[in-house]
Amino acid sequence: MILVTTEGIAGKEFETLGLVKGSTIQTVNAVRDIGAGLKTLVGGELTKYNEMMGKARALATKRMVEEAEGMGADAIVCVRYSSASVMQSAAEVMAYGTAVKFR
Repeated sequence: MILVTTEGIAGKEFETLGLVKGSTIQTVNAVRDIGAGLKTLVGGELTKYNEMMGKARALATKRMVEEAEGMGADAIVCVRYSSASVMQSAAEVMAYGTAVKFR
């Protein structure tokens, strides 16, 4: 499956199949959240949150690709990601784009 952020793929003609998306809501455990809270006092990177968001993006992407494969897509164009805080220490990550089939 080809994933691109552009509206087209060089050298490829395709038909649009429709919108596809994948999402997940992730959180870190309470102990790590307390540690992250303390980290805000001294500054620095919140590595556990980075790891959580990386896993969330990967899972959202996987779910989006599975939806596109179910439609018979060859690629997804205009891929975008969004995230939103659902509650303290929890975030939703969504991946979405347009499924296309090559001609």
